[in-house]
This record gives sequence, structure tokens and C-alpha cells, in this order.
Amino acid sequence: MREIVRTPEAGTIISGELATVGRVTAIRRHGGMTFVDLVDDDLRLQCQFRLDVIGEEGYDFFRRYVERGDFLGVSGRLFHTRMGELTLEVKRMTMLSKALYDLPGSWHGLSNVETRYRQRYLDLLINQDVRDLFRIRSSIISGVRAFMDAQGFLEVETPLIQESYGGATARPFTTHVNYLGETRYLQISPELYLKRLTIGGYNRVYTICKNFRNEEIDVTHNPEFTMMECYQAYADYSDIMELTEALFSTLARDVHGSQVVRYNGAKVDLTPPWRRITMYDALREVAGIDVDGLRDSEVSELLMDCDPENYGRLMRRRGYNRGLFIAQLFDRLCQSCLIQPTFVTDYPKETVPLCKVHREDPDLIERFELFISGMEMANAYTELNDPVLQQRLFEEEMSRARDGDADAHPYDEDFLEALRYGMPPTGGLGVGVDRLVMLLTDNTSIKETILFPMMRRRDEG
Repeated sequence: MREIVRTPEAGTIISGELATVGRVTAIRRHGGMTFVDLVDDDLRLQCQFRLDVIGEEGYDFFRRYVERGDFLGVSGRLFHTRMGELTLEVKRMTMLSKALYDLPGSWHGLSNVETRYRQRYLDLLINQDVRDLFRIRSSIISGVRAFMDAQGFLEVETPLIQESYGGATARPFTTHVNYLGETRYLQISPELYLKRLTIGGYNRVYTICKNFRNEEIDVTHNPEFTMMECYQAYADYSDIMELTEALFSTLARDVHGSQVVRYNGAKVDLTPPWRRITMYDALREVAGIDVDGLRDSEVSELLMDCDPENYGRLMRRRGYNRGLFIAQLFDRLCQSCLIQPTFVTDYPKETVPLCKVHREDPDLIERFELFISGMEMANAYTELNDPVLQQRLFEEEMSRARDGDADAHPYDEDFLEALRYGMPPTGGLGVGVDRLVMLLTDNTSIKETILFPMMRRRDEG
């Protein structure tokens, strides 16, 4: 907590009176005199309550009823103690709000992790570094907005309740619109609506929004999370790489005054340009695997050996799929090794049905993911704008869905209808804001960067 600045004029009385408010965070009793720390908006003021100043009735009320956590309104004269601390000699007091529970001890803080997440209000009250973190988070989001605005992007909003979910490989949360008597889905991605806006004539659009994915909860995933997603007409994934570099390096300078940040014990240099490597080259370099020379059976055996859980999941939902298996091999064997910012490019075409085919290799797509400290930070494509091919890819996804693939992308006729009016060549980017905050505040759990992360319901029994 920041204290009122001390001055060398010990014992000085300051002319005039001050009226102020705040929460009582500490009480120190000394016979007929009591000192109270009153805190408001991170500013602490020591208040002195004296029997001969506030009167017997007022002092008795204070002694009997005022406790840590209560909110007081006080007024009186300011002076500096012999130790030079600015202090308010209270003449009048009003109880503004009574706390029925005592605050956790401020000396030892609030350290139980589950309590900190479930009762974030106590975490904020007791732990100054947590309050500072969420102020930094707010400044990072403001910085993202300022950067995108300066690049000529228009901020827009997309519907969070959608008729058809899409734009990502994720299971949705389902809801029901009573008035319409229809099922709807919470947004897993704003992609297909932002693309409609590029079709409508906006060349640069972005949104900072909530996404909802009904999937795992771990140190890098929360089912409700914040995303910045943008689309730029007449750009491809190479242009978007440069935009991403500029965004991250600008935010690092804003927060730390440097493009070098410390994360999880390592220095991470965000100074552009960043390394670019294809997925296949990363597998060769990091894992010693040349997938171009492997038969399908060998790809399958490799994934089964190194990641049997995902192997089983993919086999149950899709059967053998060479491109998806190669991407899973990369995730399992290479991702954790990418500490410095790295664009991994040119994914197998089977991984995404919304991305343009690679201009030099029809088996690949023009996609990149950004990895920093072993964590995926961004995902981007040269966007597919061919409505005929998009329809065919949607039909293939629906065929997988009928075969039991829960991860298949739904068929979206309304988006196809828009695409048939023509979409300019476009590059798109999605950045996970919570992970960005993790990186810039040196936190290795996403729960630390979300004010109210999702937790398992308490056992009421």
C-alpha cells in the first residue's frame, strides 16, 4: 500500500481540517488514545482517536463498535507525529458500513490459492501485488485498443449468443432463447462475424471480446476467456506476423519500458523480427522427425507412443488423419521447446477448414501460431475467401460430424451466403488476452490473470 508521504517537520500542525473516508485495516490501542489505519484506493492515512478530543460518548462508541473492515467517515485536523507521519486527529466520526467478518491477517496475507480465487475480493483487499496486477491487465487491454486504433482498425462488437457456433475447433456452451423457442450457442470465436464485416466493406476491424469453450480447465485454459481478434483486407499471414510483432513489442515497452521481459525464470526478447519456422522444419529440428518421409502407419505409431491420450481421442472421433496427427506430434514434441517468440507456419490443410491453401503446396495452409515460453499466444490465417471451396470443406466437416466427430466445424449457410457476395483477400489474427497478461506480468497460471476464474462448485455437503 502506498502511504501518505512523510515530511521532516515532526509534530507540525497543518492548518485547516480534513474530511475523508476509508476502510479500517488496523487498530492500535494505547489507553485513552487509539491509532487507526484508514485506507481508500490504496492510500493509507493514520487516524488518531483521543478521549479528550472526540469526547467520552464518541470514544466509547468507537472502542465498542469499530473493528477492522468497517468503513468510517472522519474529520479533524492534520498534523505530523514525532516520527514524521501524517496523521488525522479525529474530532468527528460516522460509521458508514459495518463489516460482520474480520479481515484476514494483513501481516501474513492471504496465501491459500483456492480461497484467493473463490474470494477474489479478499485477495484484492489483502494482497497489494494482486491489485497492481489487475491494474496492469487493464492498462494492457487499453494498450491493445490504442495500438489497433492507431493502425486504422475499427473496433466492433459481435454477438455472443449465436445461431451457429464456429471459427474454432471447440465445443460450445448451449443455451435456449425462450421467446424464439430455439437453441443458441455462446460464442467460441468472433471470426465468422468479423469476416462478414470485411465483406460489408470494413477493411480493418477488431474486437476485444469474451469467448466460451466448453473444454478443459488448466494453467493455460479457462472456459471463459478474453480474445482480441482482428481482420485486415488485402493482407496475408506474412503481413499479420509483422502486425503481431509490433503489437507485442509495443505492449512490452508500455508495461516494462523494454522489449525484454522475464517470464518463468527466463528472459524473453520481444524485439522484432521474430523467428519463423514451418511446422515440418520444427519437427525435424526439435524432434528429429522428417514427416515427409514417413508412411501413414509410422506417423500413427509415433503419436500412439508419445501421446496415447490424444491418439485415442483422435482415433475415436476422426479415425486416422495424417494432417491432424502431424499437428499433434508437433504439439507434443516441439511446443514446450519454443521459449523465444517463434512463428510456426504452414500447417497441414486438415487442421483448419477456414484457411487459404498454401500458394506453393496444396497439402498445407497459410496459417501460423505464435509460441512464447512454450505457450501458444496467437493464431492467424490467410483467410479462405473462395465460397465454393469453403462450402465443400464445410460439407466434409459435416460428414465427420455425422460419423461422431464432436470437433467437426458446423455447416454455416448464412456465412456462406455472405461469402458468395465476395470477400477481399484478408489476413486474420486472434490473440489470447489472458495469456498475454500472463506473459507481461510473469504469471504461469491463467487463473492469476482473471479476476473470477471458473472453479469447481464447492461440495455443499
